[in-house]
Amino acid sequence: MTESLPAHAQVVVIGGGIIGCSTAYHLARDHKADVVLLEQGQLTSGSTWHAAGLVGQLRSSASITRVLKYSVDLYKRLHEETGLETGWKMTGCLRLATNEDRWAEYRRLATTARSFGMEMHLISPEEVKRLWPLMDTSDLVGASWLPTDGQASPSDITASLAKGARMNGARLFEGVRVTGFVMEGTRITAVETDQGPIACETVVNCAGQWARQLGALAGVSVPLQPVKHQYIVTEAIEGLQSDTPTVRDPDRRIYFKEEVGGLVMGGYEPNPQAWDTGLPGGDVPERWEFQLFDDDFDHFEQHMTQAVERVPALNTAGMKQMINGPESFTPDGNFILGRAHECDNMYVGAGFNAFGIAAGGGAGWALAEWIMRGEAPLDLWVVDIRRFAGLHRDRAWVRARTLEAYGKHYAIGFPFEEYESGRPYIVSPLYDRLKAHNAVFGSKLGWERPNWFAPPGVEPVDRPSMGRQNWFEAVGEEHAHVREKVGLFDQSSFAKFELKGSDALAALDFICANDVTRPVGRLTYTQMLTSRGGIECDLTVGRLAEDHFYIVTGTGFRTHDFAWIRDHIPNGADASLSDVTEAWGTLSLMGPRARDVLAAVTDADVSNAAFPFGHLRELTIAGVSVRALRVTYVGELGWELHVPLEGTAAVFDALMAAGAASDLRPVGYRALESLRLEKGYRAWGSDITPNDNPFEAGLGWAVKLRSGRPFLGRDACEQAVQKPLRRKLMGFTTEDPEVVLLGRETILRDGEPVGYLTSGGFGHTIGCPVGYGYVNNPSGVDETFVKEGRYELVVANEAVAARVHDGPLYDPKLERVKT
Repeated sequence: MTESLPAHAQVVVIGGGIIGCSTAYHLARDHKADVVLLEQGQLTSGSTWHAAGLVGQLRSSASITRVLKYSVDLYKRLHEETGLETGWKMTGCLRLATNEDRWAEYRRLATTARSFGMEMHLISPEEVKRLWPLMDTSDLVGASWLPTDGQASPSDITASLAKGARMNGARLFEGVRVTGFVMEGTRITAVETDQGPIACETVVNCAGQWARQLGALAGVSVPLQPVKHQYIVTEAIEGLQSDTPTVRDPDRRIYFKEEVGGLVMGGYEPNPQAWDTGLPGGDVPERWEFQLFDDDFDHFEQHMTQAVERVPALNTAGMKQMINGPESFTPDGNFILGRAHECDNMYVGAGFNAFGIAAGGGAGWALAEWIMRGEAPLDLWVVDIRRFAGLHRDRAWVRARTLEAYGKHYAIGFPFEEYESGRPYIVSPLYDRLKAHNAVFGSKLGWERPNWFAPPGVEPVDRPSMGRQNWFEAVGEEHAHVREKVGLFDQSSFAKFELKGSDALAALDFICANDVTRPVGRLTYTQMLTSRGGIECDLTVGRLAEDHFYIVTGTGFRTHDFAWIRDHIPNGADASLSDVTEAWGTLSLMGPRARDVLAAVTDADVSNAAFPFGHLRELTIAGVSVRALRVTYVGELGWELHVPLEGTAAVFDALMAAGAASDLRPVGYRALESLRLEKGYRAWGSDITPNDNPFEAGLGWAVKLRSGRPFLGRDACEQAVQKPLRRKLMGFTTEDPEVVLLGRETILRDGEPVGYLTSGGFGHTIGCPVGYGYVNNPSGVDETFVKEGRYELVVANEAVAARVHDGPLYDPKLERVKT
């Protein structure tokens, strides 16, 4: 007898692939939640069943690497709990390098692996041949070897997770199609299905390639694009062992794994094929159960040609099967996790970019924790659904950017390389003016932003490199210009919010760690903390009136920060939050001569006495009323001038004209980064994250513990200050000016790893590389511990001497060089 759907469940998980089953398993096992999982076909019938099953663990984010390591640990032991094997084999993985740029990338990856506590070796072509005798290694420079990577059976893992979920009380239903949601405002109260409704408290969208259209039923944007991905399975090949390592050959854009004595071989072509379904909006057909596309040998030939050259035995191997199925990819190559900002109780786990099997165990764990605790269990910003914005509702843009990301899946990861598709999308009113100054633009959340300006005779284009970039000298000149004279940054892409209402102050006072109860006209730099005391947001709050606040945060954090503030305003409070990003342009006037330029374009008194640091005033420039914020991110005198968007061009022109006497010039974001590194300003998402508390980050001065007032994260902060610091953010410089620091370099103290850099670059004023990273010590990190150590940084797998610093490396009031 078929079990009927329950009338109510605490959590409804939609989608019976590996992500949905893993989420249901962890909800039931770890949280004893009342879970119902709905699958419209059969478990694994979407894309899980035809996944290749390679399981790698190393990513550029420590948190995502941790998620993938969790997957491996789970797959190793899950059969002991459920009695169902997962097909896990720890074969190790070889990544091949055929050129020096790729080898340089691997040297850096080896350092990243060490920083994240993973084992990775760089080996010779001869060692590759020993591990993989059937391979032609004649063109190799070398390879990376990760012994703990491996492979698994997607269907077997999912079946084992499903059984584990049932064993812990979850109810799984196949053949049930979700048709819609009953909504009360922005909250789902019931899931509608073709077999009746289920009332629920939380919905988890793990619908794979259907996740976009399922989310749309609740007003949620899930930006993903199904792409056709092909691989072949060969007959048995003589000499191929069952423990043969998996292989990624990115320079040939192909991969291999052993399967039943034969090979699985596929690849990531530069000319991928989107699944153009022909349905409205590109919707995936409702019925696509255990289905594949027709074989496309013409398109696959580019992979076959490369594979035969790499493994000559394929010339005579019989082909058992070709798999041509859809995989869900995203515009930035990272998967999608977390609570959707448009809906109060829909979480999403989708868009896994062909590493859903590798991520499945850990992603299900993280999502279950997020659902039950209301906060991500660790820093998951790179996969957080709130990293997206309005432009990601544009299907054509998402399709173009996703295909570019797919085509770069195996490309060399050059630092600072920009995507090219779908540009320009959003431009400030100054775009043409800046272009006339030879601006080289980058893109951030759709906004075109000047990264640097090419001097006369220099081509205005990025030339990616694994070493010094072609813009290094030009950015150094911009950097020096801001330090010595004055520069103008177009930061119109800043996210800008307004909070109004009689309860606005009380709401902000609870959400913010710093004291925002300052008089009208004052600015407050503050963090917003999780209940664990982790840094969730990092922004500036300006008080325009008693009940009116202006909030400024980074471009990429627009959706995330808005949602965090909105979600933590108490129910029933008279506090209205609005996004005014497009209403205001932002011009940042920075440098020792900034006051001279500003005084020349306004009648207002901008002296230090009349307009001190940390204050906000309204000025009139070129007939336009401007919100002027006395603040700096470069370590020099400066103002952010927030201008009604339609007046931005007029104010820019007035500043440039009046600034000619002070040698004012436009400056880009790459100079901004090097300037902030010298000054020691933190960057959210790298130096400060939800994994870090303010005291570890050197921001304890911005926490209002002495106020006695409650705020989010206060309990965790009080506990933190009563214990010795076990980790602390420190600055590092190297004596060798040719060293290139990018972040994730391992920090050695007396030869032992104690952390890794969270960010890195070059300080053009102090004339040396600069990085920041947390120094860790279980017994405590105090001044004595820091000073008594001898420090090195592991850069591209080589240790270089370093000096440690606590505090700014540059201060315009003191000496310029503190290295």
